Amino acid sequence: MRLLTLIAVLLVPAAWQAPARAAELEPFVATYDAWYEGKQAGTATMRLQPQGAQWQVDLGIRGNRGFAGILGLNIEQDTVFDVVGDTYRPLRQSTTRKAAVFFNRKVEGVYDWNAGTARWTGDISKRRRDPVPLQAGDMSALLINLAVMRDAAPDAALQYRFVDGGRVRDHAYQAASEPELVQVGEISYSALRVSRTNGGNDEMIIWVADGVPTPVRILQRENGEDAVDLRLVEYQGVP
Repeated sequence: MRLLTLIAVLLVPAAWQAPARAAELEPFVATYDAWYEGKQAGTATMRLQPQGAQWQVDLGIRGNRGFAGILGLNIEQDTVFDVVGDTYRPLRQSTTRKAAVFFNRKVEGVYDWNAGTARWTGDISKRRRDPVPLQAGDMSALLINLAVMRDAAPDAALQYRFVDGGRVRDHAYQAASEPELVQVGEISYSALRVSRTNGGNDEMIIWVADGVPTPVRILQRENGEDAVDLRLVEYQGVP
């Protein structure tokens, strides 16, 4: 196992190299600093690992003391999926949110591709328990992040259908024309900015760096202000 720890080095923008395709998924574990409204507020871990013939991607965010009551900073998500051609196809999904010692909300979903429907159970409203008809290419939130990593290219317009937590939404992303320098701690990356364009007051921006299997930064903005901001600290490949 080779540990790739971030060091103080400046990466000058270079010609963009196409990211790995779906068939070239590589397991990794990545650690992030979690910021909230511009303040360092906790840590996060993202993992991608094989599960036999399937894969699992996880994201856990933990707020420090003083931020423990913020749902966006105390959340665990995972999606089990398989790869069909160049498509990441979700099979099972769960989300656990915590805002206090005795507050724990968990939602679990199953994507039944034979029946052509997905359904969620747990701490979820009645109307979101109804089965959701599936279409080819439907993905959970975590899988859309992986797809953005896979598909990012200068000036690319990306379209995905989000099916998660009993909700269905079209997600449109636009990549920048060229990489920019992104400062993350003591390191600067040459990274391509990919921004969601149809989220209304809720913005999502993902920065993708050539050769890095996980986003170097993920920023959620609400009403024009920074909310949850994940900044990569280190990552390592898993054999």
